[in-house]
Amino acid sequence: MVIITKVDRHHENFLEVVKSYYQLTKPRIIPLLLITTAASMWIASEGRIDPLQLVITLMGGTLAAASAQTFNCVYDQDIDYEMLRTRERPLPSGRVQPNHALIFGLVLGMLSFSLLAVFINIFSALLALSGIGFYMLIYTHFLKRHSTQNIVIGGAAGAIPPLVGWAAVTGDLSWTPWILFTLIFLWTPPHFWALALMIKDDYAQVNVPMLPVIEGEEATVKQILIYTLIVVPFSFLLVYPLHQSGIFYALAAAILGYQFIYKAWQLKQEPMDKEKARSLFKFSIFYMMLLCLAMIIDSLPLIHGLVKL
Repeated sequence: MVIITKVDRHHENFLEVVKSYYQLTKPRIIPLLLITTAASMWIASEGRIDPLQLVITLMGGTLAAASAQTFNCVYDQDIDYEMLRTRERPLPSGRVQPNHALIFGLVLGMLSFSLLAVFINIFSALLALSGIGFYMLIYTHFLKRHSTQNIVIGGAAGAIPPLVGWAAVTGDLSWTPWILFTLIFLWTPPHFWALALMIKDDYAQVNVPMLPVIEGEEATVKQILIYTLIVVPFSFLLVYPLHQSGIFYALAAAILGYQFIYKAWQLKQEPMDKEKARSLFKFSIFYMMLLCLAMIIDSLPLIHGLVKL
């Protein structure tokens, strides 16, 4: 439920207003979503990507992600006001009015759908729209405040971009984009639970049932290690049996995967160590971005032809 916080509205100049609306979109989250989209598109096109198609798809994806995050800010403004860490965000601080933010989110969503539907294809537009809907209805409304499995199930929203990217190139979905979807789906819990360990007290303060709050640190780090041990071997399905990626990607996946497991194991030994949780959280971002970059490089005809398994 959304609770409107009563905060005096700040008077700002135009640039400050633009900055406030930009902050509503949580822009730091978006690049990771875009690189998973790009990786899927490169694989789907076998390294022969259409630059215009890539730019338009990434623009559509950016607008969809920005829309979802804006709606999230509107919905969560009550708990954002309660937490010191988030109290200065545009809505709880009064720099943007809730009804204006809602309109902004709707405009972003409509622009995303229109851009993809008109210049790419209707299937990719519908997939992007489904991502917004899943993030808001399933994760933000039903799961975030009611279940310790909020991140596990809600991770599906962040795993939709590769489906959008693949559909943008091919107009349909095959096994490969669903493998990419599942890879990100499985990667999300260790990634986000590491963050939750760092800010456990904030979530406890506003009664959000994140796993560390309800089950404690030891149970959380055990789950982090289990999911990490699943994610790493799963990443090799692109090499075998799908044969979509070759030796270059396999080597990158092995090196990155070893480090991911090692950091999860380190945290398992010291579950109360927030610095180790921070290290794992930062590396998990590094892991996914470099893994997707390896997919892109491996898909290039010159590289793929030389080292294809």
